[in-house]
Amino acid sequence: MDKNRPGRSGCEETWRPSRLLGHSCLERDMAELQLNHTGQRLDHRLRWQGSPALGRSFVDGLELDDGGQLRVRRGGVYRLHIQVTLANCSSSTRAARPPRATLTVGICSPAAHSISLLRLSFHGGCVAASQRLTPLARGDTLCTNLTLPLLPSANADETFFGVQLVHP
Repeated sequence: MDKNRPGRSGCEETWRPSRLLGHSCLERDMAELQLNHTGQRLDHRLRWQGSPALGRSFVDGLELDDGGQLRVRRGGVYRLHIQVTLANCSSSTRAARPPRATLTVGICSPAAHSISLLRLSFHGGCVAASQRLTPLARGDTLCTNLTLPLLPSANADETFFGVQLVHP
């Protein structure tokens, strides 16, 4: 029996730090978010939501603030991944007028720790996607921005954002 797999011991089932047979069991800090599409965008910031009631999205050990931005509650090395597909974008619209869009992911709060983590171009296409490992501190708030006036697709299979703690 593998004691490090979820559901195999009380440690993983309760998701609390403890020691079990010499193995360290860590709290799970991860989120898989979908776009909280509320119509016309007034600023560059994309807003996210996560809940099992929404389908395949969740927030565990992190928190979403009222503006739909993800806040880190425990420092460590995190894997970030993002994909944004532009709404109303196809090969025919690209040929007529390729979108000049930029997608960025960064730490926007606290202001003293503000830094860009990813900067992606759509290169005239409809999709931008990337992932990376990065250290995040407790209290860091992650913000994702998309060039205005372009709209992201609200389809959860096309536009999503996630983080996972990989090393405390």
